[in-house]
Amino acid sequence: MVSFIRAPRVLEPPAQVDLEPAQRATVHMAASLLLDYPDEGTLGPRLDAVEAELAGPAGLPAAVALPLEEFVAIARERGERTMAEHYVETFDRRRRCCLYLTYYAVGDTRHRGAAILAFKQALAAAGYEMTSDELPDYLPVVLELSARSGDEVADALLSSHREGIEVLRSALADADSPYGLLVEAVSMTLPRIDEATAERIRALVAAGPPTETVGVTDTLPFPTLPAKHPVMPGIGQPAVQEVPS
Repeated sequence: MVSFIRAPRVLEPPAQVDLEPAQRATVHMAASLLLDYPDEGTLGPRLDAVEAELAGPAGLPAAVALPLEEFVAIARERGERTMAEHYVETFDRRRRCCLYLTYYAVGDTRHRGAAILAFKQALAAAGYEMTSDELPDYLPVVLELSARSGDEVADALLSSHREGIEVLRSALADADSPYGLLVEAVSMTLPRIDEATAERIRALVAAGPPTETVGVTDTLPFPTLPAKHPVMPGIGQPAVQEVPS
């Protein structure tokens, strides 16, 4: 019998990989670079920078290096134009494939502004500021902050939005997108998922990001407590920069 619909898939949590701080920074910076839109003329240099870092002396465990290497190979084979078209089709037109972390927690509701402000304040608390017009809850921004600063604030931002990261990972796998490989690698670097978090992930995958609700509350549905690794060479301008003390 033909079935026309099915529920969104929930992936099993990936294996957690023990990494040194420098290795974790490498994974996060690589994902930050490659999860950003591949503007004309930028994809090749980004792939070169990531490939060079993966081949460096520090090295990464095979489990986490493999998805990064696979993405680089796929991106080179498909080419910049095809990857750019796939990027738009994936991240701009699929509700569950969103790179802005607050969207999974509060959706496009009246709480979104306060949630984004919380990210901006957390960035400032870590001693950094934005250097582009991107929003501070953009996953590549948070990953770059993690890679460059090593500060607890980045860990807090990623951990408090783990549900959104896992929904994104599941949605990208559902879409058979190579970008899912990058989120898979990032997920391996994060703490294990407990049963309570797993249940929230299952509910979010099933329902999708929140829609507007009646009434206003000042309480955001994630912690806002604000809680330093070098940039990969040859990758252009960073999205965040350290504020001079």
